Amino acid sequence: MDFLGLVYSLLAFIVAIGVLVTIHEFGHFWVARKMGVKVLRFSVGFGKPLWMRQAGPDQTEYVIASIPFGGYVKMLDEREGDVAPQDLDRAFNRKSVWRRMAIVAAGPAFNFLFAILAYYLMFVVGVGGVKPLIGEVNSPGPAYTAGVQQRDLILSVNGIDTPSWEKARFTMLEEAVGADQIILRVQSEDLQIRDKVIDIRGLELLQRDQIDLMRDLGLSPWRPDIPPIIDEVLPDGAAQQAGLQAGDKILELDGTAIENVQQWVRDIRNNPERPMSLKVLRDGVETRLTLTPRSRSEAGETYGYIGVRNRVEIPDSIRREMSVTERYGAVDGMVEAMDKTWRMTWLTLRVLGKLVTGEASVRNLSGPITIAHYAGITARIGLEPFLGFLAIISISLGVLNLLPVPMLDGGHLFYYLVEVVKGSPVSEQTEIIGQKIGILLLFCLMSIAVYNDLLRLVD
Repeated sequence: MDFLGLVYSLLAFIVAIGVLVTIHEFGHFWVARKMGVKVLRFSVGFGKPLWMRQAGPDQTEYVIASIPFGGYVKMLDEREGDVAPQDLDRAFNRKSVWRRMAIVAAGPAFNFLFAILAYYLMFVVGVGGVKPLIGEVNSPGPAYTAGVQQRDLILSVNGIDTPSWEKARFTMLEEAVGADQIILRVQSEDLQIRDKVIDIRGLELLQRDQIDLMRDLGLSPWRPDIPPIIDEVLPDGAAQQAGLQAGDKILELDGTAIENVQQWVRDIRNNPERPMSLKVLRDGVETRLTLTPRSRSEAGETYGYIGVRNRVEIPDSIRREMSVTERYGAVDGMVEAMDKTWRMTWLTLRVLGKLVTGEASVRNLSGPITIAHYAGITARIGLEPFLGFLAIISISLGVLNLLPVPMLDGGHLFYYLVEVVKGSPVSEQTEIIGQKIGILLLFCLMSIAVYNDLLRLVD
């Protein structure tokens, strides 16, 4: 990643975390005020304040702090200091257990509400995409065995309509977790509609550090034949070393005619560190070169890489034919947004459950570096992808905070449930021990996530 890309990703990450933390803490803040609790401080971030202002009848401190990884709402509480007699009825600890539960649960709840709102705006405005038309079907592979063919159009996955590739990919992943098979309803080139039952037993989808269900199924999106023409040669790469130039049209690689850019990319990836003869057309003259792709590793796979950007020119007629827009009315958009949020939440919970039972690899965990990377990518593409990214992260924050782990909102809710059952709060000693356990668990979780991030950078 270049310096400007790094800066852009960092800024996008700060914006994303700032928005989501503010929404989460505002949930606690708003409900606390509604429940009659005096709020002393609303802080986005931890550490030294960069900006502070006091406002409102209670002179609440509004703070933006130097460490952006989180935030907090400090409420009046007798356990944290002396409380003036006239304010005792506004202390958090004096409120009923049900009111305290509502205040604590409000943070994650606002994360889910934000995701619903983000998806709603996307669905009402319209989510652009391409038709889920299948390209190459790898043999052998589960999809090939099921009879899926090139240029089949995916209509639904397990009965869920899939108007675009984005919807098809997500639905296949969602339906595949913990399942033995998925059913694709496809329309073939002869216009016949058929159900294809794909056996996914033994794929071990969550055992690698990155999930690539399409590759595991042996599927790829259909792409039109694009001539293999070099658009840009990156510095210090294998392509530059071989003498490739912008504008070169690839004719042959190791004696095999190259028909399109897909074949060109595939053959390069399949031949790391292997010297190959190359024939190109340059300014109307055929030129022969020797090209040796360098080796790269990612997600346990080693592939060839030469450092070029290929020219992609798709005719407008094909773009119009393949493009789709998923758009809903005001009511249907809300229904779809709530359904999308619920399905994302349920998928997250299922994956977390498999992490706990060992059925999923901890290498799937991602930390701030990966989040910053994807924040930068989606922000570059446009507002719609960035909004979708924020919705996914917001759902993840909501689910994570509801886990029954001390230090998290879910841990406090667990204490309050115990209080409801036994009729009295848990002891201060129990809370102290729980905090130590929670800090240790969160430290281990964050360490694994950051370690995974660093491994991906090295790869």
